[in-house]
Amino acid sequence: MHTRRTHRRSRTVFSVRSRTGATFLALAALVASACSSGSSTSSASSSAAQAAALAALPEAASSALASYYGQKPSWRSCGVPGFECATLRAPLDYARTDAGDVRLAVARKKAAGPGKRLGSLLVNPGGPGGSAVGYLQSYAGIGYPQEVRAQYDMVAVDPRGVARSEPVECLDGREMDAYTQTDITPDDGREVDGLVAAYKGFAEGCGADAPDLLRHVSTVEAARDMDIVRAALGDRKLTYVGASYGTLLGATYAGLFPKQVGRLVLDGAMDPMLSARRLNLDQTAGFETAFKAFAKDCVRHADCAVGGRGAKPEQVGRNLKAFFDRIDAKSLPTGDGAGRRLTESLATTGVIAAMYDEAAWPQLREALTAAVKKNDGATLLALSDGYYERDADGRYSNLMYANAAVNCLDLPPSFDTPDDVRKSLPAFEKASPVFGESLGWAALNCAYWPVAPTGEPHRIEARGAAPIVVVGTTRDPATPYHWARSLSRQLASGRLLTYDGDGHTAYGRGSACVDRTINAYLLRGTAPTDGKRCS
Repeated sequence: MHTRRTHRRSRTVFSVRSRTGATFLALAALVASACSSGSSTSSASSSAAQAAALAALPEAASSALASYYGQKPSWRSCGVPGFECATLRAPLDYARTDAGDVRLAVARKKAAGPGKRLGSLLVNPGGPGGSAVGYLQSYAGIGYPQEVRAQYDMVAVDPRGVARSEPVECLDGREMDAYTQTDITPDDGREVDGLVAAYKGFAEGCGADAPDLLRHVSTVEAARDMDIVRAALGDRKLTYVGASYGTLLGATYAGLFPKQVGRLVLDGAMDPMLSARRLNLDQTAGFETAFKAFAKDCVRHADCAVGGRGAKPEQVGRNLKAFFDRIDAKSLPTGDGAGRRLTESLATTGVIAAMYDEAAWPQLREALTAAVKKNDGATLLALSDGYYERDADGRYSNLMYANAAVNCLDLPPSFDTPDDVRKSLPAFEKASPVFGESLGWAALNCAYWPVAPTGEPHRIEARGAAPIVVVGTTRDPATPYHWARSLSRQLASGRLLTYDGDGHTAYGRGSACVDRTINAYLLRGTAPTDGKRCS
């Protein structure tokens, strides 16, 4: 779940979402024993993943794909100084190449020198649904280390269904406003019916917009598209930095094309072996871990309205939950031009948005002070709007629509019915007393998706691939650290790099040790020893 552009050096709130959920309405986490409740598909899928591994494709592209692999990009100016853009084609359906094409938006910033040009470096900020082209133009192409940008052409491709690559659309701005305000802690049958109606309406909107494309926005298909892009760029092997969901995309590429793997960095790693419910439970626990770190910091500051200097950290969570309960009963004014008030769902999203980066904690303290002490929900609403990528005119990017489209296609749903959710709520609330109830109900979103899932949990081994660097942050809220450990062990050539710290992802976020290690790998091919730790 979001794409706050995880490496932005200014350290403002970004939104790199993990793949578990369709807006805030689906994130979460916990232990394996908790997965036995609810939908029976969860345990079966997790067990099957122990035996099933992603199979590599033939090294030579089939004759049916020759025209795609033979493309040469026609670069043109795209309105951002220093960057060029092009459009490439990929088959809508790799099993039926006569079923039409998908147009992929590609952007690059050429290597500036000095030094030997090392080829192309593809970047992806996560999501699913984050615009890689936007990320390249706003951060990676200007904010990555100068020595990396000097020797690589910095390149991005928006995955199919995302941003500039035939984006999935589901709701208009007014409809999305209503959707984001849906009560996600239903107290009775009427409120459960309202939540189910919201999920169904969202799904129906997506299905009406692009019924054919919606069946072909899986991570596997997006990874196959990346190999077409690699060939079109003239690179023999893929060099890539992916964050959050971008790690699943990169790992999937490695599993399908192990011989084409060059230097891959997977930062804030996903675990492809987990079912959707286990991913949601694990992420719930991840947000609780991040919140506990915030709470410890909160009690050191007099301006923290849910704690304050001298309070105990555990009281911060109880106070915040009490605040959520209060605005569940009566929302707060915000001064918003569209008349929106701060509901429990929007406030929860705003708090979760700030968990992605500890640099946002002062803003969160300010927002909570305004809301709790002054009944002013404007700053918390602004945090929520940033998470959802809603602009001042009430328009939303397609991030959340693509997020749901990919998630609901990649894995069977966490839950099939509201009763399944109710049975699992104790596990979610144990994972996070603050966020568990909301995130448990959020995991119901894919139950009503108009397209059946095509993926299952699986191992990714990528046997024969060059060393792949997997980066995990010990207190990462969105992609818990043990996911990185698991992925690094699955990959036959995985090298785990640990960052002992807070926030989502590690590269470019302040650790000189992490940056130095990854730069050495990208520039000289020097992979870190497995298990290296940085702080």
